[in-house]
Amino acid sequence: MSNNYAGLRATFRRDKAAGKRCAERLIAMRKSLAPLRKRNSKSSLLLATWNIRDFDSNKFGFGPRLPESFYYLAEIVACFDLVALQEVNRDLSALETLVRILGRDWDYIVTDATEGSGGNEERMAFLYRRDKVWFRKIAGEVVLPEGQLVVSPKTVKPPSDQPDAQPIVTEARQQFARTPFLVAFQAGWFRFSLCTVHIYYGRDSGEQLKRRIAEIERLVEFFAKRQDREAKAEGAGKAQAENYILLGDFNVVSPEHKTMAALKSNGFEVPAPIDGAKVRKDKDHFYDQIAVRVKDPRFRVVTGGMVDMFAEVFRDTDEDRAIYSSLAPKSDPETDPKYKAKTPEALYRKWRTWQMSDHSPLWIEIETDFADDYLQTITTEA
Repeated sequence: MSNNYAGLRATFRRDKAAGKRCAERLIAMRKSLAPLRKRNSKSSLLLATWNIRDFDSNKFGFGPRLPESFYYLAEIVACFDLVALQEVNRDLSALETLVRILGRDWDYIVTDATEGSGGNEERMAFLYRRDKVWFRKIAGEVVLPEGQLVVSPKTVKPPSDQPDAQPIVTEARQQFARTPFLVAFQAGWFRFSLCTVHIYYGRDSGEQLKRRIAEIERLVEFFAKRQDREAKAEGAGKAQAENYILLGDFNVVSPEHKTMAALKSNGFEVPAPIDGAKVRKDKDHFYDQIAVRVKDPRFRVVTGGMVDMFAEVFRDTDEDRAIYSSLAPKSDPETDPKYKAKTPEALYRKWRTWQMSDHSPLWIEIETDFADDYLQTITTEA
């Protein structure tokens, strides 16, 4: 299935060249994405996660997204049935534009904006196709109980009237920097709760890394305990234990790193088709992950992959650099010299990540037709 390209002609009424370019690029995207679109069926769910990079505040100074970029983003989203988005901003106009392009079959659920410096005023969202996915009317943000808070060191500066005093390191007990978002869905016969996250990043070493690992550990522990508690209650006539899927930007360093070990603890598993480096190219990062803890024995992940966002749009070519160079900032607004682009080519490659993203969409296909299994159980009943 595809989106309906709502408003495309009107969007480019005053810029025919950009409209022609957008249409040509969409045709190329449709061709390259055709194998993924063909996987869409009534018997399976195409589930994806995508950190869509600062959608769409321009607080980093790289300019807002171009009108054509929204159509390219929608072309990718339309390949799936249910997509978790991270880094949606307080202003929802960009998300609403994306959904309008996708068409009437699509809906969304979104969190409030996260307060505090660690949260960066971000929201998290689920986009879903209403003819394939049923929102089960349950949604909420994960709040850890007192005994499961994220424990990490906190440095307290000395009072201003004591300039010679040393900073004091204390133990901080806190919630997640960005509150995970849990929503209950059903697709076909498969009922599940989906939790999207954007785990604290900080640095790749020291106390900030410890906090990142602690957030992942507390998250999987929280859901493992809940599911085990639900499973024990089944015998007392309670509802069946929920199936949990965690997905989003976990800021995992590598498959061998402690961050991945934390994600795979407490009975959570990364589905085999996307585990490790199977769907990653050289130099791809491992931040984005999908992990499952499913009680339903009929659950099966068919396949999975990652989408190459720049295969057909904002390409790293002389042609595309010539097209877009005047639209990118004249110099890198980055303040940290370590990350500042030093050549026009590097600046273009950086700029385009604010048009698409610096994260590639990660996806899995889940079998959702359990009719044969259900009927078979009836044939064997006494």
